[in-house]
This record gives sequence, C-alpha cells and structure tokens, in this order.
Amino acid sequence: MHRWSQLFIPTLREAPADAEVASHKFLVRAGYIRQLAAGIYSYLFLGQRSILKISNIVRYEMDNIGQEFNLPVLHPREIWEASGRWSAMGENMFRLQDRGGRDLCLGMTEEEVMTEIARKELRSYKQLPQIWYQIQSKFRDEPRPKSGLLRTRQFTMKDSYSFDIDPAGLDVSYQKHYDAYCRIFDRCGLKYVVVEAHSGAMGGSQSHEFMVYSDAGEDLVVSCPSCLYAANMEKATSRLEPVKDLEPAGDGNPLEVHTPGMKTIEDVAKFLGVSPKNKMKTLAMMAADPSAPSDKPRNIPVVIFLRGDHMLNDAKLAAALGAGEVRPMQPEEIQEVFRAPAGFLGPIGVEKMQSKGVKAKLLVDSTLKDRKNLIAGANKEDYHLRNITPQRDFPVAENEWADLRSIAAGESCPNCGTPLKVAKAVEIGHIFKLGYKYSESMGARVLDQNGKEVTPIMGSYGIGIERILTSAIEQSNDENGFWLPVSMAPFEVIVVPTNVTDAKLLSTSEEIARQLEAAGVDVLLDDRDERPGVKFKDADLIGIPFRVTVGKKVTEGQVEVVQRSTREIQNVNIRDITSYLRNLVGQRTEASVSPAKP
Repeated sequence: MHRWSQLFIPTLREAPADAEVASHKFLVRAGYIRQLAAGIYSYLFLGQRSILKISNIVRYEMDNIGQEFNLPVLHPREIWEASGRWSAMGENMFRLQDRGGRDLCLGMTEEEVMTEIARKELRSYKQLPQIWYQIQSKFRDEPRPKSGLLRTRQFTMKDSYSFDIDPAGLDVSYQKHYDAYCRIFDRCGLKYVVVEAHSGAMGGSQSHEFMVYSDAGEDLVVSCPSCLYAANMEKATSRLEPVKDLEPAGDGNPLEVHTPGMKTIEDVAKFLGVSPKNKMKTLAMMAADPSAPSDKPRNIPVVIFLRGDHMLNDAKLAAALGAGEVRPMQPEEIQEVFRAPAGFLGPIGVEKMQSKGVKAKLLVDSTLKDRKNLIAGANKEDYHLRNITPQRDFPVAENEWADLRSIAAGESCPNCGTPLKVAKAVEIGHIFKLGYKYSESMGARVLDQNGKEVTPIMGSYGIGIERILTSAIEQSNDENGFWLPVSMAPFEVIVVPTNVTDAKLLSTSEEIARQLEAAGVDVLLDDRDERPGVKFKDADLIGIPFRVTVGKKVTEGQVEVVQRSTREIQNVNIRDITSYLRNLVGQRTEASVSPAKP
C-alpha cells in the first residue's frame, strides 16, 4: 500500500516565477518535476509514475505493429555525415569529442542509426517489411527552452522506423502507425486533431501531425468547422477571393511614380490610393548552402515576391529552397544585390541580380500568377513602379512559383469554402513518409523477388511522451490544480481520512485502500496528520481522478467519493465502495478508448 506519509511528494502552494503555462505551473506545484537547468528536468515520484504509464500505453500499441529496440544515445559523426545532416542540423545538435578527438553527437532522432542497422543486416525482400521502435531520451540544444516540459533540451520520445520493399508497402506501414497513434491518444484521453503537416528537416513526401488545441502551443493549426480539412500552418492552403487588378496607367508599361519616404506596404498603398492586394512585396534573404566548398561563397541570395497583404511562411520557404538556415539580407548585401536601399526593392532586373558571383534565386508566391498591373519597388530610392506584370516584366520559370504564404483566419476552406479557423496547438505526434532519403544516401540495399538490388523505402514516426502528459494537463485544469485520465494518472484513487488520530477513521481508510488494491485499483492513502483542508487541496492539486473522503459519515456506514473533473460528490456505502470504484475506474478507462479515426 502506498502511504503518503512515506513518500516524497513535495507540493507547493505557489508556482515558480518563470512558469507561464498551466502544465509548467502545476507539474512543479504538484511535485511531479524539478528543474536542474534550463530545459533539463528531473521527474520525481508522481511524475515518473505518469510517464511510465504513458510509455506502457505506447509500448502496448507499438508492440502490436513493431519490435522494440534500445539504441545508443552517443552517435558517431560519420553516420550523420552519410545522411547529410551533420551540417544541416546546425546548432540544435549537441556535439562532443571523445578522448581520441573523434566527433560524436547526442541523438536527436534515430534515422541514421536505424538505417545503419538495416544497411548491415537486411539482405532480401523476404525480410521486409520491418517496423522497429524505441522509447528513449533525445537531446536538442533548444535556443529558448520554455513552458516546462513542452520545450526542453532532454526529452523522451517514442521513435519508430519502417522499411518496405516498395511505396505500396510504405502505405501499409504508414497506416498502421496512423491507426496505432489514434489508439494511443484515445487511450490517453486526449482531445486531438490529425492535420496535414510539413516534413521539415526529416524530408519525405507525406506527413501528418497529431495536435492538441491549447493556448500553450507554439504551432498553429488551420481547420475548417464544416468539413474534415485540417493542416498545420506550415502546410495549409486556402481558397482566396478573386482580386480585381488595377487598370493600366499610361501606356501600360512599367511606370515610375515618386513615393518620397514611403517604405512600407501600407504607406505606399495609402499614398497611391490602392489596396495592399494590388501591391507586390519584395523580401531579400540569404540562404545557407552547407554543401558549398570552403573556397566558395556559402550564402545564396534569395529574392521573394508575395502579394502585399500576405505574410511569408518560413517553413514553406525552407521547403521551396531545400536549404538550411535562411536569414534576412544585411543592408550592405541588399545594396550589392539590388543596387537600392530597403523599402524600395522590386523585380525589374531580378534575373541579373547576384552576390559575390552567386546568382540570386527567385521565388514568387503562386497567388501572383496571372496578376496584372501590380505596384512594386523600383529599385530606386523614393520610387515605385506601376503596371508590373509577372513574366511580362520579369521572367518567372515554372519551378520558381511556390506556395510561400501563411494562411489567415477567415480565408475560405480549399475543400468547401467555409471560413477557416486558426488556433494554437501542441504537437504530440508526427508521422513521415521518408521515402529513399536515408536508405539511398547511406547505401541500404536488398534483393527483390527478381534478384535485383533495390533500395528499401522508409517511414519515420515520433511521439513526445512528456507532451502527452502536459497536453492532458493543459486540457484539464482549474485554479486548484489538474486532473488526469485514469490511464495516465499516478494513482487512480486517493483515500483521505479527515483525522488520522481517530482510530476508526484511520482503520476504515486503510481497509478501503487494501480492498481497492486487491481489486486492482491503483490507490494512494493520505495518512498524514494534517488538517482536512490541506489534504483536500493537495488531492485537488496532484491530478488523481477520484477521492474517497473518510469522515464523520463513517458512523452511518458511508464515505464520500469525489470526482475531480466535475467535483461531483456521491455518498457510497462502505461495503460497496470497492465494486463502485472498480466500476467507475473501469468506465473511465473504457471511455478513453474509441475506434481509430479514418
């Protein structure tokens, strides 16, 4: 029997000063975690019990489709060089050297290690498909760790990898993970949405994120309230209302207009009496080129054009470029490329623009296709141009058109036309169709049915274990604490005698706890010699879904059962308490399991 008086549960009345989101405040106050350093946390008794319960749910569902491995945390540089990601990961990767001067890193993810195993061990199509997974610590050197366990430098991830002989096989492995993830998050009692997503540094063709709506989230989800459309902001599209083009000025050719001191889209639009929708925004960027030789420039100038009222989406830009880090040009770089100051940049002559002998790369947002008579910078201080028409006035190749903009709330759903909603969310899982990126670059080969050597196709699938816990708290809390689903709570029931110096109350509480434990209910007995109010506050704080209060009604053969989520109180006969709670706990467990979503 677990007795509170014998456990280490250091609850606090106040949250740490730097805690901004509910999960951070309550995980510290409830004694689940303690911070060791920025983005590095210790999991104490209650926290570790919840993490283990979540991990066991994940393990059970993953065992139904795959095999569990345990891979090294230390990785040699060579395998990350083979995949091309040693440089691409930049400062997010923790790097170190051993005593022999050999470069190592702490594992951020395991594509390279798993592919290395496959390269050495898989020989024939008869060994495929394979799904391998692990649940282990990962490390990322977050520049700004924040929000408790939501953004850390060390965290627990379930990562799995599939190897198939062909794309049809990958489709099957991908769907197995999709369905398993739905079962996992259903069992964890989370309200979540599955959205189309961007693959980012992972690469690959198709990707879905499993998201929990929360103001604590750093991701934005675009969704339609009328149909099933939902996508991460980095992937989302919309149906825009048609925009009427301006009538041509003068002879219809590019025409200089004096715009003294007018550098912003809004200022120029107001000055000329037009809508920002009739303007073209110019963005000047520098993209890192980690593959460039050391004696060549390692930055590629990038010139981007969007509609005046639209915002650039960084992830879409990175995908369109296929490059590493991207940053705004410095003033001297702008001057070199455009021969003009910022605020008056435009497209005329873009095909000749360069920096240190490197030709500028052009990208034009697809919303500008077929537009006419736009207003853009003239590449001349205090001047803009009217009558700018893409392709007529500056060349745009087919591969230079791209979806580059962020969606705004209220734009029309691409499927049904209903106004879209945009909301913050926390990513709890992400699945990728990697394709051949890693197996090809690292030389994994198997023989197919015809004896021909082929490259296996891969998938990668991740779940943030701590994010399941934090998302559950973000969804279910009040001013007094939080409540967890039965499936992940450190205990399912807490038994609270109101006065442990009363032998009758204490003995009754102990007997109830023993009976519940014998019936398979995970129970905590609060046997501390504290005032009832203190115990009730702690019980409300620490996330246990049901409380049994053993007080004065014992003389009538009754105890109170309090449901933490609703605060509903039910008087129950002591002789029935075990069957009552066993059924109640069972109902809550079953309620958290629903059929996998299509």
